[in-house]
Amino acid sequence: MPSRAMPDALRAAYAAEMAAARAAGPTADRWKAAERAHILSQPWPGAHTRTHAVMLRLAFRDRDAREVVGQAVRLLVAAPGSAAGRYPSGNTGRTRDGLTRPMPVPEDLAALLRAAGVTLGPSA
Repeated sequence: MPSRAMPDALRAAYAAEMAAARAAGPTADRWKAAERAHILSQPWPGAHTRTHAVMLRLAFRDRDAREVVGQAVRLLVAAPGSAAGRYPSGNTGRTRDGLTRPMPVPEDLAALLRAAGVTLGPSA
């Protein structure tokens, strides 16, 4: 498990992805940014929960009932899962990708996570 504080380089990348997820623009771009923010945030309970809150807002904006329900569930389990170190490495946080499915981590994000002391799962 990484240290409690998110390292500066990772925090900057996370903040940039979250800003892009919240910004006006094409929905697909906003979701992609939110997914990347999710991958970066998983080890940190507060950031992980904030990411799912943004995803929930995007799901409401899209009027995607399935995604709304999936994000509501994820809001409940994000912080405890992160605190316990039980989260699927690389998972995008989207309902379509399943709650527990590990996924490959994009190399640029993997480098930031490794530098922060995060051990990536087998599919990373």
